[in-house]
Amino acid sequence: MKIRNWKNPIVWLVMLVFSGCVDPYFPEVQESPGSFLVVNGFLNANGPTTIQLLRTQSLNDTGAPPAEENATVIVESEHGERFGLHETGYGTYRHPNLQLRGDMKYRLYIRTRSGSEYASDYVAVKTSPAIESVNWKADGEEVKIYVSSQDPNNNTHYYKWDYEETWQFRSALYSVLIYENGQVRFREPSDVPIAYCWKSANSTRVEIGSSVKLSEDRISDYRLLSIPYNSEKVSMKYSILVKQYALTREAFEYLEMLKKNTENIGTLFDPLPSQLTSNIHSLSNPEETVIGYISATTVETKRVFVDSRDLPRDWRLYYPSCEVDTVMIKSGQVDEVFTGGYLIPVDEIYGTGPSPIGYTYGTRPCVDCTTQGSNVKPAFWE
Repeated sequence: MKIRNWKNPIVWLVMLVFSGCVDPYFPEVQESPGSFLVVNGFLNANGPTTIQLLRTQSLNDTGAPPAEENATVIVESEHGERFGLHETGYGTYRHPNLQLRGDMKYRLYIRTRSGSEYASDYVAVKTSPAIESVNWKADGEEVKIYVSSQDPNNNTHYYKWDYEETWQFRSALYSVLIYENGQVRFREPSDVPIAYCWKSANSTRVEIGSSVKLSEDRISDYRLLSIPYNSEKVSMKYSILVKQYALTREAFEYLEMLKKNTENIGTLFDPLPSQLTSNIHSLSNPEETVIGYISATTVETKRVFVDSRDLPRDWRLYYPSCEVDTVMIKSGQVDEVFTGGYLIPVDEIYGTGPSPIGYTYGTRPCVDCTTQGSNVKPAFWE
């Protein structure tokens, strides 16, 4: 994550047009004088809460943003209750189950290892309505995922979603052989499976919706994402777990501005970067900039599956491919080829006799799917 300090003066872009030609102009970016605290996360009122503390970095830095480690992170109620979060690594702090009360307000308190103190405003707990539906549609050359929701009590109006994707995939080459203890043998059911695996990914975009301008508190068919027909994700079976959060108007406006700043910058016709208004403040230095917004809400979830067999038959779905090579037994190079484990036997080669005369083989990334995912089937998998 790289954060620009939009609080500094912005250099206006000037374009000079001569004879129909445009000369590109690259303004110098004024660097921030210091490293700002970035607070990612929210207070989950009915489940695990995860807060990540990072520091901004120079635009020229190419590594991961530095984590704020060894901090004290506490959720406090307006009546003095305190719930400590446990550090789990890389600036991440977690509480397994807060169970916040809907009739109270809460804030996040942070004390860094250097002694700097920060606190959010006290925020009310919002209750998210249940997700009405999560649907998918094969449209054009994409699988499009939609979410719909409604609050019959007309109390929500501002919604946020994120999601966890999981998909099954296959190795490019299916191996029936294994090289072990200097011998090539057939794979047994007890051997580690390497042909079919699963991958997972989390959403990275800001997905929000509002019903304020509508006649009822309903969001219908909000498109969360689109998956190309030739993506590995839908080559076999795909699952998405959608999570829904109710927001306050202030939290929605913060995320709306964040969405514009992170997704729409890049052309002359996009909105100029705007300063984000955080509800987290430095108690040690009131002039210090803090990036992030804390809200408290319950979470509602819904999962759906997409099976490749239900996709259009004329779609040419993604299918992995790799080259195979051969090694003949009489060459005496079988041990040389397979020792080390990077090359894996795939199948036997036969001539005119009953015994194999060689083996086909491929590289480990082409044969062993565990190099790219996990061969452990998720507990929720259907």
